[in-house]
Amino acid sequence: MIGLLRVGVVAVPLTIWYGARILLASYRSSSRCRELCEELPRRWARRLLDLARVDVELAGAHVIDAAQPQVLVANHTSWFDVLALAAFVPGPFRFVGKQELSHVPIFGSAFKACGNITIDRHDRARAIESMEEARRKLEEERPTIILFPEGTRSPTGELGPFKKGAFVLAIQTGAAVVPAVIEGSRDVMPKGSWRIRPGRIRVHLGDPIDVSGLTLEDRDALTGRAWEAVFALQGAFRQHK
Repeated sequence: MIGLLRVGVVAVPLTIWYGARILLASYRSSSRCRELCEELPRRWARRLLDLARVDVELAGAHVIDAAQPQVLVANHTSWFDVLALAAFVPGPFRFVGKQELSHVPIFGSAFKACGNITIDRHDRARAIESMEEARRKLEEERPTIILFPEGTRSPTGELGPFKKGAFVLAIQTGAAVVPAVIEGSRDVMPKGSWRIRPGRIRVHLGDPIDVSGLTLEDRDALTGRAWEAVFALQGAFRQHK
């Protein structure tokens, strides 16, 4: 519990400080808002990782093309997955997260102000609207859109089935799919636990999957191909652990 206390005592004021700066810039329609949204979330994530005494190793950063829109899909076992990706994925990015995040004071408003997208998993019509918003961002702003296609954190660490939304989005926009595996985060803070342990998280970005020529009829095949790519990355990591 010492790790949780150390992070918790600092995380709240840190989130308020960074979030308030983003919200103030957004309220003023400041030209610096975009710059702050690129800089402050990384700084916030790195500070929290440092406080938790968690190191992150990133392999495959070269596959991210900051000039091209991409859809990054990763396995999900811990809240620390978000911090690891926010801190170290290069170039502009936007997360797609659950609707509940938007209700977190300060954080939720700053999350939305920076162009991140929330999905109501219990309302199909609103979920479709959110994915349409993600499509517009990919076409207009050309960031890396980060999703966890399992839809929730795995309690066992085993890779669950993927939902299709990320892959429909990729086909609609022509954005390459970047498979990613995150290992070690479950040891730091597993689902259902409030205990934080020091450790090391390894993030490996795989070769992008080209979606050129694919249509929506290919969404199931693309979903399966992406799942297999993430599963293979996960297996390769565990063999060399």
